[in-house]
Amino acid sequence: MKILKCEGVKKVYGSGSNQVTALDGIDLSVDKGEFVAILGASGSGKSTLLHILGSVDKPTDGRVIIDGTALSTLNQTQAAIFRRRKVGLVYQFYNLIPTLTARKNIVMPLALDQKKPNQAYFDQIADVLGIADKLDALPHQLSGGEQQRVAIARSLIYRPALLLADEPTGNLDQKNAKVVVDMLKLSNRNLEQTILLITHDEKVAMEAERVITLEDGHIVSDERRR
Repeated sequence: MKILKCEGVKKVYGSGSNQVTALDGIDLSVDKGEFVAILGASGSGKSTLLHILGSVDKPTDGRVIIDGTALSTLNQTQAAIFRRRKVGLVYQFYNLIPTLTARKNIVMPLALDQKKPNQAYFDQIADVLGIADKLDALPHQLSGGEQQRVAIARSLIYRPALLLADEPTGNLDQKNAKVVVDMLKLSNRNLEQTILLITHDEKVAMEAERVITLEDGHIVSDERRR
């Protein structure tokens, strides 16, 4: 089952002599349950693609379909709701609320919709990510790697169709970076979560089962590793 499809996605900024093409006809599909890395240097277009997939930005041309919904059909409010419910986002900066415990940070997306978590699924996430004993801690009481795990848990709590991880290891030392990548792999395998990992780090990208390389707004390779 295709969870994500990009069809001829193009993004152009500016006009005339100041025009810059960030994405130039991206065709891409991702199956449910895949762990895919988007690899590219600064300026390759990977951040632009992330913003479009996260419904934060709109393409100049082409369309994106996530879990059967064409993002171009959504207005700003609908896009925000879709992003919260269907697209989990993990950034290199954790964006945790400092006055809330890890538990409350994790359930925040559900609280915004006045919903309660499925306790069995919540416990499963906490167990898989190794933070079951950290749930009552405030963010400043956690290490960088633990904070990132809480951020991953928050992104998973709604059972999103797609998890977008934007340079999630860029803020971590090598040891914690490996821990976070391992957590993403566990989420993919044990929770059957579809993951799209955006990174400039080839070593991190090679942990995925499929690596797509972007250069100057084009896909230059699409390699299935296993």
